[in-house]
Amino acid sequence: MGDVLAGIHATWEFETDAVLIRFERGIRAPKLFQTLRERRVPYRALASVTLSPGKRGTVVLHAVPRTGADPLMAAADGQLKESCDPYRLVLPADRETLAEYYAEELRARLGPERGEPAERFLVTVPEPPVQFKAYDGKASFDGRNVSFRWFWTGASSAKWKAGDQNFAVSDLSGVEWRSPDVLDGCLRLLRRGGDTAPVQPDQDPAAVVFGLGYGPVHESLPFAAAVLQAIREADRAIPVPVPVGAGRRDPADIAERIRHLGDLHRAGLVTDEEFTAKKAELLAEL
Repeated sequence: MGDVLAGIHATWEFETDAVLIRFERGIRAPKLFQTLRERRVPYRALASVTLSPGKRGTVVLHAVPRTGADPLMAAADGQLKESCDPYRLVLPADRETLAEYYAEELRARLGPERGEPAERFLVTVPEPPVQFKAYDGKASFDGRNVSFRWFWTGASSAKWKAGDQNFAVSDLSGVEWRSPDVLDGCLRLLRRGGDTAPVQPDQDPAAVVFGLGYGPVHESLPFAAAVLQAIREADRAIPVPVPVGAGRRDPADIAERIRHLGDLHRAGLVTDEEFTAKKAELLAEL
């Protein structure tokens, strides 16, 4: 389309294969928008587009992402307030006709897979390093490891006893984010094969607690999304085991897979044990 539609707090630029959303950084703009700055959303990442009346003489153009297409929305899990939804463009009511035109253009760009969950994330989030201060500790993520450093003024005795924590992305299966706008707001890391018994966030060394101005949405949610995106990328990078009975493999293919496995090992995405076991499996196929 190649056009630009300016709304309140954001501008949408329609490219050939994506909509580029640039957020306003003024004092009245939601802080989450100021953190995100801009987002490139491929049309194939969208499930639907609507136009509806807004508040106080406005209309709202709303693009709904496909399930699993955006790590930010996956981490938010429906907890974002409407005013902080990065897929809502609010416009004056006198621009409704123009907004309807772009809504129809967007709908025409939606792919046949729009009703299906995305197989991978299609929208990026702020890249590491990222960090924020929670009520009981400081959370940091460098792209490979998440660390929690406890504050003596807020951390529970259980967390002090456990000590500062460091988690490799390869050891994590997911992230749970509970909005700081609710009483039990927190960010919890989900570990592979971890204990399934519920533990209060203030007692869990794999969680940091929000509250009293700590862990605001514009800091903690992009952090959670960045970690979630890294976990999914690590999952996709680990080679899939070859089924038993698949037959002999090309030695050159085996060598390439071992080289790739070594790259993952050096990057810290595969443990020593996983590397040794997988390499043995691959060599056995020769």
